[in-house]
Amino acid sequence: MTNFVVKKPWTGRIGALLGIMVMALSLRTAVSVVPPLLGELRGELGFDASTIGLLAMLPPLIFAVFGLLTPVLIRRFSLEKVLVAAVVLAVAGQLLRAGSGAVWPFLGFTAVVMAGYGIGNVVLPPLVKKYFPDRVGVVTAGYVTLLAVGTALSPQLAVPVAGLTNWRVSIGLWASVSIVVLLPWALQAWRDRRGALGAALKLDAGHSSAAVDSSVGASMDAAAPKLLPWRSPVAWGLAIFLAGNSAQTYVYFTWLPPYLSGHGLDAGTAGSALAYFAILGLPVSLLVPLWVPRMKNPIWAILLFAACWATGHLGLYLAPSDGTWLWVTFSGLGQGTFATALLMVNLRSRTTHGSAVLSGFSQGVGYAFAGVAPLFFGSIHDATGSWTASFAMLGVCLAVMLVGAVMINPKRYIEDSAAVEIPAAVTIRG
Repeated sequence: MTNFVVKKPWTGRIGALLGIMVMALSLRTAVSVVPPLLGELRGELGFDASTIGLLAMLPPLIFAVFGLLTPVLIRRFSLEKVLVAAVVLAVAGQLLRAGSGAVWPFLGFTAVVMAGYGIGNVVLPPLVKKYFPDRVGVVTAGYVTLLAVGTALSPQLAVPVAGLTNWRVSIGLWASVSIVVLLPWALQAWRDRRGALGAALKLDAGHSSAAVDSSVGASMDAAAPKLLPWRSPVAWGLAIFLAGNSAQTYVYFTWLPPYLSGHGLDAGTAGSALAYFAILGLPVSLLVPLWVPRMKNPIWAILLFAACWATGHLGLYLAPSDGTWLWVTFSGLGQGTFATALLMVNLRSRTTHGSAVLSGFSQGVGYAFAGVAPLFFGSIHDATGSWTASFAMLGVCLAVMLVGAVMINPKRYIEDSAAVEIPAAVTIRG
């Protein structure tokens, strides 16, 4: 199969660039804005321990379901249409849950929000592949960094905004960021339509097909072979890698504050430790996409981040109240493995379609595993009365992640082993 990368100037893709960045900024805000407000939600809506646990499990589990469904939607409706549907779901869900008067409607509308953002998780890597095949590292660095910014920003503003207004405004406010996503994509759709029309006119006038805009190439990519990701070692490797990584991250987001509080730290300091952990995702998110693509063997970078995770886990287990900030620093820097996972979606696929399938499969399987990890972490502690087995579980997650790292280290692509039919037509990588 012959692949061509059609490059366009930045000015021809500014709408797509802005759309990708704003979408990344919005993807985690609706998740991380709720925990700081649980005190108010508990009293007004009737949250208890079981419904709070269900609320914590909803994001990764819904992400998992829609991670597996989204590639089918993309193949049928196109990336841009699926993105618009995701934004509409996210906006509607956020506004409706802000107006909820009871716990179960709140949880139901939260599931709608997570469905929208679960789709958004999957579409971002193939959008980068389609519009920026010549700038994958730079654009990935930008959007993964903004993903981390959104994760850290909304919990920091949640309580102050609620204090000035109320919790409903604090939660519903972030729907406005999602609405903004539609504006640059409307601009890009207009530019792409003009480009496609101009390309068609050139072809009618007898010009070379090499002048065809990459938007035309994208439509040809829709005719790419059907891919079965479960046949691909690359897809399984990335899914396993993301599962081990996300399990550790979700355990920290769920259990770090109560764990530290149980070892003598006050609630404010424990909450600040979690915010610090989230903020440390920023520098590594910016570094990884600029550094890892230059490496012949990305596993060396992964081993460095894995060592950071291991040091943080051991420090927090052995001396949680002594050197707390040092251990959280190590664990926070370990989050470079998440940025690596998102980058590898495009480094281990040749086409936009391959990127979409690899993104959906790896995130679907990965988030399913991550969704139950915090539950097991707490249940193991309750069953044993000790944190030893719980932290041993984190070690298992780390080992699982490294198994996936070994599988994705060789330079091979999902299209090599997952295709079930090869069309005669030439496919343009777009």
